[in-house]
Amino acid sequence: MHSTDLTVAILAGIVQGIVEWLPVSSQGNLALVLTAVGVEPDVALQLALFLQVGTTLSAATYYRDDLRTALAAVPGWRPRAAYEGENAIASYIVVACLMTGLVGIPLYIFAVDLAGQLTGGVFIAVIGLLLVATGFLQLASESVSMGGHTVPTLGDSILVGAVQGFAILPGISRSGVTTSAFLFRSYEPPAAFRLSFLLSIPASLGAAVLTLLSAGGLPGISPTAAFVALAVSAVVGYLTIDVLMRVVERVPFWAVCFGLGGVAIVGGGVVSVVM
Repeated sequence: MHSTDLTVAILAGIVQGIVEWLPVSSQGNLALVLTAVGVEPDVALQLALFLQVGTTLSAATYYRDDLRTALAAVPGWRPRAAYEGENAIASYIVVACLMTGLVGIPLYIFAVDLAGQLTGGVFIAVIGLLLVATGFLQLASESVSMGGHTVPTLGDSILVGAVQGFAILPGISRSGVTTSAFLFRSYEPPAAFRLSFLLSIPASLGAAVLTLLSAGGLPGISPTAAFVALAVSAVVGYLTIDVLMRVVERVPFWAVCFGLGGVAIVGGGVVSVVM
């Protein structure tokens, strides 16, 4: 494997392992970094989706008790009691993931096709615009009165799953839009974050599988580089999740989205002019 590929793989793994836990679109920011170091826009988008597998392993380890509870409820799951007791989490994950697939798969096909037609500068600017949109949504969710809901309903599962489907677009933060959706539905912030991250596990695995199938393998990266990137993202993700989750509770990330989005829009415009 070329030393440049290894450097890019390590860099991508570190960036993914950190920004996955922040509501600023890990996919969008990783795609920005990859594009900035010379990776083609459509390949950068696919790699950003694929590398979520690493942080999915981190999240699965961190939330292993919640996952164990959800899996334990599957054998005794009953349709009439789908959203009662321990069945609620399992039902929430299944319904939300189905909705994510219905919304996300068509958007993924559209996004990859569009990215393949855009120059690096325009692609960066588009990500910037979507980051700003994410910032507006998070800002709006801060004005919502804190509720007391902690257990997802069927309607909330459908809503959050559909919203998560839009996060297939680089610049739309998965955790940002799903957590905001829960807050708009009067959920307690800790419950909103927990439910959002639980949903990230099957959603990220599904996105990675979709990427591999659509690209016919690993897009633009060797198996060795992919393994290095995944390993780095998993280790960095596990080491940073607890700290960054506390940071999320204190920092207005709508402002961060505005800042990153603004820089990307201006930077993308400059790159387009220069090129």
